[in-house]
Amino acid sequence: MSFKAAAIQMCSGVDPVKNAAAMARLVREAAAKGAIYVQTPEMTGMLQRDRAAARAVLADEAHDIIVKTGSELAAEFGIHMHVGSTAIALADGKIANRGFLFGPDGRILNRYDKIHMFDVDLDNGESWRESAAYTAGSEARVLSLPFAEMGFAICYDVRFPALFRAQAIAGAEVMTVPAAFTKQTGEAHWEILLRARAIENGVFVIAAAQAGRHEDGRETFGHSMIIDPWGTVLASAGATGEAVIIAEIDPAAVKAAHDKVPNLRNGREFSVEKIAGAVAGGVAA
Repeated sequence: MSFKAAAIQMCSGVDPVKNAAAMARLVREAAAKGAIYVQTPEMTGMLQRDRAAARAVLADEAHDIIVKTGSELAAEFGIHMHVGSTAIALADGKIANRGFLFGPDGRILNRYDKIHMFDVDLDNGESWRESAAYTAGSEARVLSLPFAEMGFAICYDVRFPALFRAQAIAGAEVMTVPAAFTKQTGEAHWEILLRARAIENGVFVIAAAQAGRHEDGRETFGHSMIIDPWGTVLASAGATGEAVIIAEIDPAAVKAAHDKVPNLRNGREFSVEKIAGAVAGGVAA
């Protein structure tokens, strides 16, 4: 059956309490517009580059305000509420970049820890080392929901097509990519990567994003998007500011895309052999 999905764009600051209130306000708007699945961005609860300051306000899962608020909102509106991710304190002193999907009764149906760590050095001097503070996840899941089969990713995961292909082969019809993409990488790659993951797997992609200049000084790209299995952008937000975007998701479009281009069925095993190029006295045999 078709359903209304919403992606919420935020500009999360350093105070989890304020961010929880902003999330609640935007989720109420999405629910009022008929969305039964609502997704928030990566790091909904806090964007804080100062690691000591972040650790001072982090909580474990049982005491986290974003987890609590997400559960309450799901139960209040009878929706599937997807906190794209929030920082969760772990017992070993490290942090999980963890997403939560709550059912209409407020129970946690799925947890997903970001698998690929954003350890990069960008051209403008920006440098990120997520692995210094975060524990990477190691498990991907496809969750059967009343309206669709759903797969999970977070931000930098979108650059690893094998994750999406494995979930598509396992039956995923909708892939979720909550993110806090940097402005520099977003301008170059955000839409291209999201549309590519949708097209090559014949799935819907829902990507709620952080947007604008944040309290900790970073700048994120925004442009939250919902994309269909043919690569068409069904809904998108702007570069800055809060937004709620909504699109109708019809899982039948996934089958239609797979029937047109059955690349999931046509894939074949192959080997890769590395060979020498030109050699002295001629060309390699």
